[in-house]
Amino acid sequence: MILDLFAGPGGWSHALNVLGARDIGLEWDEWACKTRAMAGQLTIRTDVARYPVWIFSGRVLGLIASPPCQAWSMAGKRLGLVDQPLVHQAVADLAAGRDSREQLLDACADERSLLAAEPMRYLHALNTVGEPEWVVMEEVPDVLPLWRQYAAILRTWGFSVWTGILNAADYGVPQTRKRAILLASRVRTAEPSPPTHAQLAEPESLFGSGRARWVSMAEALGWGATDRPVPTVCAGGGPGGGPEPFPSGSRKTLADARDRGAWTPHPDSEVALTSRIQGPGWAGRPDANHPSDAPVPICATEAHRWSWSLRSNNQTNATVRRADEPAGTLFFGHRANECTWVAAPASGLTDGEQRSAPAPIKITAREAGVLQSFPAAYPWQGNKGQQFSQIGNAVPPRLAAHLLAPHLNKTFNPDDFTLAA
Repeated sequence: MILDLFAGPGGWSHALNVLGARDIGLEWDEWACKTRAMAGQLTIRTDVARYPVWIFSGRVLGLIASPPCQAWSMAGKRLGLVDQPLVHQAVADLAAGRDSREQLLDACADERSLLAAEPMRYLHALNTVGEPEWVVMEEVPDVLPLWRQYAAILRTWGFSVWTGILNAADYGVPQTRKRAILLASRVRTAEPSPPTHAQLAEPESLFGSGRARWVSMAEALGWGATDRPVPTVCAGGGPGGGPEPFPSGSRKTLADARDRGAWTPHPDSEVALTSRIQGPGWAGRPDANHPSDAPVPICATEAHRWSWSLRSNNQTNATVRRADEPAGTLFFGHRANECTWVAAPASGLTDGEQRSAPAPIKITAREAGVLQSFPAAYPWQGNKGQQFSQIGNAVPPRLAAHLLAPHLNKTFNPDDFTLAA
């Protein structure tokens, strides 16, 4: 079996399904378990820190672990950095067969910090029977020193190990999400698959097959797909409205336009959507600082032009990315971390015109899931907060598939992994 610790809503599991394999996920969160059940994934609802390992002994091919990142994430208080020496001590003790977790937990500033040591408890117990054959682990970048400690221990047990930071956008995920990765194998040289994408497209040459340009949010969400209809959009989404499809204060119009395919940037030329009454509506215009195949979706009126971007949170230093770029790292958990679509004014607008910008519109769970490379119809369970929490904590399935394929002796064909399927 493939054992998935802290399985969450199924990022690794969905990747395995694409590759023709399955795992057994251990997960505590009620709503993540319900999402997994609706997705048809095998799950044991349990506390990973308390579940006995001997149950799996003699049956584990691969071990996957994505410990909770809240204690380490830049979105939180990052008390995991304060607790890091304690976590290193727990890993060293567990690797030697000593369980000091209870004593160390009392000293931790964040009790979740010590969960990053839990994979070693499983690895030590399974190593006594020569298992697993391979290991894949993922966490936020600040956990890389801990992965290096794991690597040093695993090498003494006969594993080939690679650790490093990977950017999910380099593997076709429409999000520049960087993660600390550990890959280990007893039977092959551990190393990540070559990246398939780059910030700027790299043509095929004698030195390699080349890389495609990073996948943009608009591309992943189908905003601009040539096979989508382009209906007329009037104010309020119905006939008889004025020329501005997104009147100031409306929080519904972007969702209407998304659902009805009104966002259609075109790679080769300007495409304008004309209102039934008068004036222009949507237009896709190349930005002067970007190539012609990277248009910026723009909401335009006769006097106004607004380009839509995704703002990662409500903080002053929030990452803001245009729709023709990948998203920044998506993280959710409290109100300050709400991602919103915001209208950015084009140059040359007066202060009065800029003040008339359409109101920000919250991202939907479906959109956030797609930007994590989950299928659009993925069965997220729970209320909005519970769904967003699952999405923000999940590993992007498309990145996971690239990491898992070599260990399964599979050739991963990205064409089999449709972003908005």
